[in-house]
Amino acid sequence: MAKTVNLHEVIAGKSAPPACDTSLGVQLVETGEGYAKGKWTIGEHLLNGNGVIMGGFVSAAADIMMAYAITTLLHEDQTFASINLHTTFHRPTVVGEVEVEAKVEKFGRTVSYLTAVLTQNGKEVASSVSSVMIMPKR
Repeated sequence: MAKTVNLHEVIAGKSAPPACDTSLGVQLVETGEGYAKGKWTIGEHLLNGNGVIMGGFVSAAADIMMAYAITTLLHEDQTFASINLHTTFHRPTVVGEVEVEAKVEKFGRTVSYLTAVLTQNGKEVASSVSSVMIMPKR
């Protein structure tokens, strides 16, 4: 069985982030109510055959930060699951650092709507929108 990580504890600095964060190189920098900001340090191992970062990795970085943003609004007895994730690519993402900012645009009892913006070298490289289902923890 896979190890689960309590994102509330990660936000509070009491627990290490999940492996998906560290494998991709995403680090949480700050959170607020319905907000999360992180730094994504991209290595050459994420390059595709065209020499740019694979779009799925860009979407995953946005998804990770959106998870932290929604967690800031959840109670300990709640969890979430993605309903959809749509990413628009504005320019190629390359090796280096990317700032990832996510926020909850609408927080509902059962469904919430989130956005994320990824910026590299002062330019927006991608933006994502996501709907997530809010549910009780099992």
